[in-house]
Amino acid sequence: MKPSIPKGTRDFGPAEMQKRQYIFNSLRLNFELFGYQPIETPSMENISTLTGKYGEEGDQLIFKILNSRIHEHKNKELLKKEFELSLESSRNSEELTEKALRYDLTVPFARYVVMNQHNISFPFKRYQIQPVWRADRPQKGRYREFYQCDADVIGSNSLVNELDLISLIDKSFKELNVPVVLKFNNRKILSAIAEVINEPDKIIDITVAIDKLDKIGKEGVNKELAEKGVSDDAIKKLQPLLEFKGDNRAKVAILQQLVGNTETGKKGIEEIEYLLNNSTPHFAKMELDITLARGLNYYTGTIFEVKANAGTFTPSILGGGRYDDLTGIFGLVNMSGVGISFGIDRIYDVMEELNIFPEQIGKMSTTKIMFAHFDEETQMHCIKLSAELRDKGIACEVYPDATKKLGKQFDYANKKNIPFVCTVGSNEITAGMYALKDMQKGQQQQLNVSDLIQFLKNN
Repeated sequence: MKPSIPKGTRDFGPAEMQKRQYIFNSLRLNFELFGYQPIETPSMENISTLTGKYGEEGDQLIFKILNSRIHEHKNKELLKKEFELSLESSRNSEELTEKALRYDLTVPFARYVVMNQHNISFPFKRYQIQPVWRADRPQKGRYREFYQCDADVIGSNSLVNELDLISLIDKSFKELNVPVVLKFNNRKILSAIAEVINEPDKIIDITVAIDKLDKIGKEGVNKELAEKGVSDDAIKKLQPLLEFKGDNRAKVAILQQLVGNTETGKKGIEEIEYLLNNSTPHFAKMELDITLARGLNYYTGTIFEVKANAGTFTPSILGGGRYDDLTGIFGLVNMSGVGISFGIDRIYDVMEELNIFPEQIGKMSTTKIMFAHFDEETQMHCIKLSAELRDKGIACEVYPDATKKLGKQFDYANKKNIPFVCTVGSNEITAGMYALKDMQKGQQQQLNVSDLIQFLKNN
């Protein structure tokens, strides 16, 4: 049998994992710098927790888990009927499946908050770094299993939280050296537009279609709107929104004309102006995108999207926004929150294309020093030395095969990019002085154990 992995998933070797860990560690440090605390939630959730939160298209991308030991079900006819019905639509059946792999980290977070509300101090700031799964069509930048790195604050409706997240985004991408455009909009604007064009009941269809503008173009958006039953007159009124270009202040001006006479529109414009007047990104280019919609149903206010501002691979590498009552569906009402999600896999792909990982990342060994030896006796002495070094926090290893010649041992160290090799023979043991070689510089020196430890700590 030829080994393989499922489509839309990837293996990562040591070099790739060093690069991914570099991103993870950078974001983790920034999350904690901004006061966010870590949590984790299960890989699987009850399917009732997930469905109905991501819109019709999102629900179809949820990976459902077949009930365990289903072959022992007593009513095989009922199972067969439920299975046939499930093939006709995306309906759920408790007979077939009660659980699903999580689609994102936000809905499980809302569920977590409701279940742990009496043990949480609000506003609650959490970060979460875990994989999610989507039954999507695999392509470059779109995977079926991928990591999200989320930061959310819940229990506060203050726009200061949005300013905080803008600063977090700006600092994080600056440290990763990824040039980005930070796009933002407000779902209140989109709701007001649906109201102005007399299609308030079509707000979800309108936002889902508009959100695809970059992918399918204006004509594609218009076609989808028509297919969803949006009137020709309403589509015509939407065209200035799809066609307008200009700087942030010019976009605010056109919003004033389009929706400034509605209460929802006024509130949305007020929130947009607050962010424009008070945010101070130093690295990211901040752009008001009045076509940005973010297709998820739960967003109610500010919405964010970040794209790389260089290279040929420019998908969304961050998304997020304000949700006013996501916990309400689980019984805890009036709990406003706002959050963002870094797409680690896409950030990794962008950094690979731009070749902007620090030069040493991906080439380093986790081992600082390897002990080489001549026979079993000297190998045993190396094992004792390695224990002493590890007690001092120095990563080391002993070459495992006592019969291999020194040349083979040094070749192994070179292939693993181990920076130092210490050769131990009977003369070294007797003298208590060990030959340490810098594998990159080719320099060699004689050191006793205490000097060896001090040298490795300093280099």
